[in-house]
Parts: sequence; C-alpha cells; structure tokens
Amino acid sequence: MGLRASVSTRPGLHGALKLARLLELPERDVENRARELEADPLFTRLRQAGVVRFGSFSEARFAARRFGGWNVKTSGGELPELIDGQGDVVALIQRLGQERFQECFLQDEGLPDEARAKACGISLKEASRLREFVDRVYIQAEFETHSAEAAPAKVFSAVAGIALENGKPILSFFHREIWNKRYEIDENRRAEMLSALPHKDARKAEKLLSELNFLDRRKTTLYRVLEAFLETQAEFLSSGDPQRRRPLTQKDLSERLEISPSVLNRLIANKSVELPWGLEAPMGVFVPSRKSLLLGRLHEIILRDPELSDERLRVKMRELHGVELSRRSIAQYRKELGLGGRGERTARE
Repeated sequence: MGLRASVSTRPGLHGALKLARLLELPERDVENRARELEADPLFTRLRQAGVVRFGSFSEARFAARRFGGWNVKTSGGELPELIDGQGDVVALIQRLGQERFQECFLQDEGLPDEARAKACGISLKEASRLREFVDRVYIQAEFETHSAEAAPAKVFSAVAGIALENGKPILSFFHREIWNKRYEIDENRRAEMLSALPHKDARKAEKLLSELNFLDRRKTTLYRVLEAFLETQAEFLSSGDPQRRRPLTQKDLSERLEISPSVLNRLIANKSVELPWGLEAPMGVFVPSRKSLLLGRLHEIILRDPELSDERLRVKMRELHGVELSRRSIAQYRKELGLGGRGERTARE
C-alpha cells in the first residue's frame, strides 16, 4: 500500500497555517515534536490497531555530530567563505581536520586565540581569523540562549550533511528521530477505528493523525527538495567552485516538484546543510538566480584585475563564461557590487 495522508491533502486555512509553521520550525524542534506525538498513549493505540505504521526513507543515511549540531548565522544568504570549497578559510579548516576545528572553534567559545593556536598547531593570526569567521557565521545552539531583544537577524537550522561517494554527492541527516521513518496510514483501519471510538476520543485521534500527516508532508517535501539540489548542483558540490552552480529559481523548482512556491520558500528559508568541505551554508545557495551568478563572476574578474574597463569586462565575461552582456549591463552590475562609477572605467578604454 502506498503512503496515504490521514486527512485531506488540501487543508483549510487553519491547516495551512499549521503546516506553514511546521515548515519553518528548526530540525531540533520538529524532532522533539515527533517524540512527543509518539509518546502519546493514543499513538500507541493507533499503531496497535494497524492504523499507523512506520515506513522508511530508503536512501536515508545518518551522520553523527559530536556536539549535536550548530546553526549558521548570517545576514546574507551567500557569504562567500561558506560556499567556496576552494577558499583559504576552507583550506585552513581542512588542514586542521573537521574534528579539531569543531573542538577548538565551535565547542569551546571561551577558549583564547593563543590556546586555539597552540592546540591546532597554527599561528595566532590564523587562529584569530578562524575565530572571527566563526563569530560572524555560527552560533552553538546548545551553548547559547537568545533573548527576544538579542535574537540574531537570521539563523539557519542544520538539516543534513553532503559528502562525496565515488564523486557523487550523497545526503546524511543529522536528526535520526525525524529521518529514520515515515508515517504510513491505513485508511480502511483508520475509518474503522474512528467510527468505533467515542466522539471525544475520535476527535483526538483525528487531530493526532492530522499532525502526523503534516509532519510526514514536511519530511517528504524537504527530502525531495534536497534530492533536487544534489542533482542540479552536483558539479558545484564535487568541485567546490561556486561558479559551477547552475541557475535554479525557486519558481522553477516548485513547478518541477509540483509544490506551492510559498511552501518551498518557507521550507528552505531558515535551513542549512553541511557542504562536502565541512562548512555549513544556507540552503539558498542551491537556488541562485542567473543574475546572482553573473554578479559573482563579474566580481571575481574585477578582483583579479581592478583596472579593466567596462568594455574589457564585457569581453572577459564572454571569453571566460560565454556570456554576452552589454556595457550598460556591466556598468549596472558593477554599480550593484559597489565597485566604482561608470566614468572611472570608461575613461580608461
């Protein structure tokens, strides 16, 4: 029997709002809620009656995280050091090893830079740079509490890690309680049991089944989204080169997966994944627009040669990336990057 929802897959306004809240919940909160539901005596009765059965995600793997996971904190979704598998910050972390990096820079936030440098066998300057990087990007959820007044502008909940196996990206989930099972509902037994229960108990059972349905929808939708990311951005993940990301809009992805754009937006807006080179990045890095990719490529060229005119930048973009842009577009993109006025470059042509 295929997976079936215990309630309509087109919820009313109340159900839609409930699903929206669930989509935005951090993984830790979803895991805790799943445990609460499964600890309910009514859930046990539903399982014993064969109404609810556990299915599985056949391809799901799990990754152990010694410190229970941490969260990315950034005001912009595409901090270059996070997505660049070839950057010097990444190279330094890889030199230390992921476990030592976690122990010295993620677990013990009060450790002085001198002690970090000594423990890791790196210079004080390198230790300070890594600590500053962590201060900008990560919060350790298990060691910090945030008041409403001091809450960070944007926090991302870690969902899964991506590793390379024979050059192919694969997923390993961090929260086993969420990803080790699905909820299968036997519709015939559900109807039989609900009809036999007193009205009050039947309503409670229906409510619990409805919540299980929402949890399952969240899990399966997120799973499909992650699979789509791995398929579309395989070259980026295997190379570590952000410029090898393919344009993928949320609109196109939602149509491809046949889900609402608002559902997709809520689902990925506050979630992150660990990239193959050991750093966490917001899921938004997998859905770059064509414009954001062009801006990144143009920025890279300008950083290498700041003296290039608009015309030479246009030629370079064509030669290196096969992209035809007008000088007007080059000037506009450069303005958006904050890299000087049009006159400063055209004067050098």
